[in-house]
Amino acid sequence: MANPRRNSQSSENPFHSQSIQFSSALVHFLKKPHAFPFLLSIFLLLTWVSLRLQHSSYLSSAPSHISEDKDNRLTHKKWSQLSDSSANLIRFSSGFPSRIAKDKRGWLLDPISLALDSGISGGAVSCVSIHLGEIQPGGLRGNHRHHTCNETFVIWGAETKFRLENDQVDGNGYAEVTIGADEVAVAGSPSGTAHALINIDPVRSSYFIGCQDSIINYNSSSTDFNVWKNL
Repeated sequence: MANPRRNSQSSENPFHSQSIQFSSALVHFLKKPHAFPFLLSIFLLLTWVSLRLQHSSYLSSAPSHISEDKDNRLTHKKWSQLSDSSANLIRFSSGFPSRIAKDKRGWLLDPISLALDSGISGGAVSCVSIHLGEIQPGGLRGNHRHHTCNETFVIWGAETKFRLENDQVDGNGYAEVTIGADEVAVAGSPSGTAHALINIDPVRSSYFIGCQDSIINYNSSSTDFNVWKNL
Protein backbone atom coordinates (compact mmCIF):
# COMPACT_ATOMS: atom_id res chain seq x y z
CA MET A 1 0.00 0.00 0.00
CA ALA A 2 1.39 3.39 -0.99
CA ASN A 3 2.18 5.94 1.69
CA PRO A 4 -0.01 9.10 1.04
CA ARG A 5 2.36 11.32 2.97
CA ARG A 6 5.38 10.19 0.94
CA ASN A 7 3.42 10.74 -2.29
CA SER A 8 2.46 14.27 -1.18
CA GLN A 9 6.06 15.16 -0.37
CA SER A 10 7.27 13.77 -3.68
CA SER A 11 4.71 15.89 -5.55
CA GLU A 12 5.96 19.05 -3.86
CA ASN A 13 9.64 18.39 -4.33
CA PRO A 14 9.94 19.56 -7.98
CA PHE A 15 8.60 23.05 -7.20
CA HIS A 16 10.71 23.34 -4.07
CA SER A 17 13.76 22.20 -5.97
CA GLN A 18 13.16 24.74 -8.76
CA SER A 19 12.84 27.56 -6.19
CA ILE A 20 16.15 26.62 -4.62
CA GLN A 21 17.82 26.44 -8.03
CA PHE A 22 16.44 29.87 -9.04
CA SER A 23 17.55 31.45 -5.76
CA SER A 24 21.01 29.99 -6.13
CA ALA A 25 21.25 31.21 -9.73
CA LEU A 26 20.11 34.71 -8.73
CA VAL A 27 22.65 34.91 -5.89
CA HIS A 28 25.34 33.65 -8.25
CA PHE A 29 24.33 36.28 -10.86
CA LEU A 30 24.35 39.14 -8.36
CA LYS A 31 27.90 38.27 -7.37
CA LYS A 32 29.11 38.83 -10.92
CA PRO A 33 30.49 42.29 -12.00
CA HIS A 34 27.94 42.79 -14.78
CA ALA A 35 25.06 42.55 -12.27
CA PHE A 36 25.54 46.19 -11.19
CA PRO A 37 24.65 47.76 -14.59
CA PHE A 38 21.59 45.52 -14.74
CA LEU A 39 20.40 46.64 -11.28
CA LEU A 40 21.13 50.25 -12.13
CA SER A 41 19.00 49.95 -15.27
CA ILE A 42 16.12 48.52 -13.22
CA PHE A 43 16.43 51.38 -10.73
CA LEU A 44 16.43 54.03 -13.49
CA LEU A 45 13.41 52.40 -15.13
CA LEU A 46 11.45 52.48 -11.88
CA THR A 47 12.46 56.10 -11.28
CA TRP A 48 11.32 57.09 -14.77
CA VAL A 49 7.96 55.35 -14.29
CA SER A 50 7.48 57.12 -10.94
CA LEU A 51 8.25 60.55 -12.44
CA ARG A 52 5.89 59.94 -15.36
CA LEU A 53 3.09 59.07 -12.96
CA GLN A 54 3.71 62.21 -10.91
CA HIS A 55 3.80 64.36 -14.07
CA SER A 56 0.54 62.89 -15.31
CA SER A 57 -1.06 63.55 -11.93
CA TYR A 58 0.12 67.20 -12.01
CA LEU A 59 -1.20 67.73 -15.55
CA SER A 60 -4.61 66.40 -14.59
CA SER A 61 -4.93 69.00 -11.80
CA ALA A 62 -3.01 71.88 -13.44
CA PRO A 63 -5.83 73.47 -15.48
CA SER A 64 -7.81 74.49 -12.40
CA HIS A 65 -4.71 75.99 -10.79
CA ILE A 66 -3.77 77.86 -13.97
CA SER A 67 -7.31 79.17 -14.35
CA GLU A 68 -7.38 80.35 -10.74
CA ASP A 69 -4.00 82.08 -11.07
CA LYS A 70 -5.13 83.76 -14.31
CA ASP A 71 -8.31 85.00 -12.61
CA ASN A 72 -6.26 86.42 -9.73
CA ARG A 73 -3.98 88.28 -12.16
CA LEU A 74 -6.93 89.71 -14.05
CA THR A 75 -8.59 90.82 -10.81
CA HIS A 76 -5.35 92.48 -9.64
CA LYS A 77 -4.94 94.18 -13.03
CA LYS A 78 -8.48 95.58 -12.90
CA TRP A 79 -7.91 96.77 -9.32
CA SER A 80 -4.62 98.42 -10.31
CA GLN A 81 -6.15 100.18 -13.29
CA LEU A 82 -8.98 101.53 -11.11
CA SER A 83 -6.53 102.78 -8.46
CA ASP A 84 -4.24 104.30 -11.09
CA SER A 85 -7.20 106.13 -12.59
CA SER A 86 -8.13 107.54 -9.16
CA ALA A 87 -4.51 108.69 -8.74
CA ASN A 88 -4.53 110.24 -12.25
CA LEU A 89 -1.56 108.05 -13.13
CA ILE A 90 -0.48 105.64 -15.84
CA ARG A 91 2.42 103.19 -15.57
CA PHE A 92 4.68 101.51 -18.11
CA SER A 93 7.24 98.73 -18.00
CA SER A 94 10.76 100.13 -18.07
CA GLY A 95 11.97 97.09 -20.03
CA PHE A 96 11.99 96.49 -23.75
CA PRO A 97 9.61 96.26 -25.46
CA SER A 98 7.05 98.66 -24.03
CA ARG A 99 5.23 101.80 -25.09
CA ILE A 100 8.10 103.96 -23.82
CA ALA A 101 10.98 101.60 -24.72
CA LYS A 102 11.10 101.28 -28.49
CA ASP A 103 14.51 99.59 -28.58
CA LYS A 104 17.06 98.01 -26.26
CA ARG A 105 18.75 101.31 -25.42
CA GLY A 106 16.06 101.96 -22.79
CA TRP A 107 13.00 104.11 -22.31
CA LEU A 108 12.51 107.66 -23.58
CA LEU A 109 9.45 109.88 -23.30
CA ASP A 110 7.97 113.36 -23.50
CA PRO A 111 6.03 113.69 -20.21
CA ILE A 112 3.58 116.33 -21.42
CA SER A 113 2.56 114.68 -24.68
CA LEU A 114 2.56 111.17 -23.15
CA ALA A 115 0.28 112.28 -20.31
CA LEU A 116 -2.14 113.95 -22.72
CA ASP A 117 -2.10 110.98 -25.12
CA SER A 118 -2.72 108.60 -22.20
CA GLY A 119 -5.77 110.49 -20.95
CA ILE A 120 -4.10 112.00 -17.87
CA SER A 121 -6.14 115.13 -17.17
CA GLY A 122 -5.22 118.23 -15.23
CA GLY A 123 -1.46 117.95 -15.63
CA ALA A 124 0.87 120.61 -16.93
CA VAL A 125 0.15 121.85 -20.43
CA SER A 126 3.78 122.93 -20.83
CA CYS A 127 7.06 122.75 -18.91
CA VAL A 128 7.58 126.37 -17.85
CA SER A 129 9.36 125.16 -14.71
CA ILE A 130 11.02 121.75 -14.39
CA HIS A 131 12.46 119.87 -11.41
CA LEU A 132 14.57 116.72 -11.49
CA GLY A 133 15.15 115.05 -8.15
CA GLU A 134 16.10 112.01 -6.09
CA ILE A 135 14.24 110.46 -3.16
CA GLN A 136 16.40 108.22 -1.02
CA PRO A 137 14.93 105.15 0.78
CA GLY A 138 12.38 106.31 3.35
CA GLY A 139 12.38 109.85 1.95
CA LEU A 140 9.42 112.06 1.07
CA ARG A 141 8.87 114.74 -1.55
CA GLY A 142 5.87 116.98 -1.96
CA ASN A 143 3.08 116.67 0.60
CA HIS A 144 1.97 120.08 -0.60
CA ARG A 145 -0.71 121.69 -2.73
CA HIS A 146 -0.06 124.29 -5.47
CA HIS A 147 -2.85 126.76 -6.19
CA THR A 148 -1.32 128.48 -9.23
CA CYS A 149 0.01 125.68 -11.44
CA ASN A 150 -0.69 122.24 -12.83
CA GLU A 151 2.07 119.64 -12.56
CA THR A 152 3.01 116.47 -14.41
CA PHE A 153 5.34 113.89 -12.84
CA VAL A 154 7.55 111.13 -14.18
CA ILE A 155 8.54 108.66 -11.42
CA TRP A 156 10.96 105.71 -11.67
CA GLY A 157 13.89 103.86 -10.10
CA ALA A 158 12.50 102.23 -6.95
CA GLU A 159 9.33 101.13 -5.22
CA THR A 160 7.53 104.42 -4.65
CA LYS A 161 4.14 105.49 -3.35
CA PHE A 162 2.31 108.27 -5.12
CA ARG A 163 -0.52 110.00 -3.28
CA LEU A 164 -2.95 112.39 -4.91
CA GLU A 165 -5.77 114.32 -3.26
CA ASN A 166 -9.12 113.05 -4.57
CA ASP A 167 -12.40 113.77 -2.79
CA GLN A 168 -14.10 111.08 -4.88
CA VAL A 169 -12.24 108.38 -2.93
CA ASP A 170 -14.25 107.28 0.09
CA GLY A 171 -12.68 107.46 3.52
CA ASN A 172 -9.27 109.03 3.05
CA GLY A 173 -10.03 111.68 0.46
CA TYR A 174 -6.98 110.68 -1.53
CA ALA A 175 -5.82 107.96 -3.91
CA GLU A 176 -2.54 106.16 -3.28
CA VAL A 177 -0.74 103.70 -5.53
CA THR A 178 2.63 101.94 -5.46
CA ILE A 179 4.94 102.14 -8.46
CA GLY A 180 7.24 99.15 -8.92
CA ALA A 181 11.00 99.41 -9.24
CA ASP A 182 10.74 98.10 -12.81
CA GLU A 183 8.04 100.60 -13.81
CA VAL A 184 7.91 104.19 -15.04
CA ALA A 185 4.84 106.20 -14.04
CA VAL A 186 3.44 109.44 -15.44
CA ALA A 187 0.98 111.31 -13.21
CA GLY A 188 -0.89 114.60 -13.29
CA SER A 189 -1.64 116.88 -10.35
CA PRO A 190 -4.12 119.66 -11.21
CA SER A 191 -3.90 123.07 -9.59
CA GLY A 192 -5.30 123.00 -6.05
CA THR A 193 -4.65 119.26 -5.65
CA ALA A 194 -2.19 117.95 -3.06
CA HIS A 195 0.40 115.35 -3.97
CA ALA A 196 3.21 113.40 -2.32
CA LEU A 197 5.93 110.94 -3.36
CA ILE A 198 7.32 108.47 -0.81
CA ASN A 199 10.20 106.06 -1.42
CA ILE A 200 9.32 102.76 0.31
CA ASP A 201 12.20 100.81 -1.24
CA PRO A 202 14.72 99.54 1.36
CA VAL A 203 17.76 100.01 -0.91
CA ARG A 204 17.21 101.94 -4.13
CA SER A 205 16.62 105.63 -4.71
CA SER A 206 13.55 106.93 -6.54
CA TYR A 207 13.88 109.61 -9.20
CA PHE A 208 11.31 112.03 -10.53
CA ILE A 209 10.75 114.87 -12.94
CA GLY A 210 8.16 117.53 -12.12
CA CYS A 211 6.91 119.74 -14.97
CA GLN A 212 4.95 122.84 -13.88
CA ASP A 213 3.15 125.14 -16.30
CA SER A 214 3.93 128.29 -14.30
CA ILE A 215 6.67 129.56 -12.01
CA ILE A 216 6.06 128.79 -8.34
CA ASN A 217 7.13 131.17 -5.59
CA TYR A 218 7.46 128.85 -2.60
CA ASN A 219 7.71 131.83 -0.24
CA SER A 220 4.22 133.02 -1.13
CA SER A 221 0.88 131.74 0.12
CA SER A 222 0.10 129.98 -3.18
CA THR A 223 1.32 126.62 -1.80
CA ASP A 224 -0.04 124.70 1.20
CA PHE A 225 2.60 122.60 2.98
CA ASN A 226 2.33 119.49 5.19
CA VAL A 227 -1.12 118.64 3.91
CA TRP A 228 -1.15 115.09 5.31
CA LYS A 229 -0.07 114.71 8.91
CA ASN A 230 0.42 110.92 8.59
CA LEU A 231 3.38 111.30 6.22
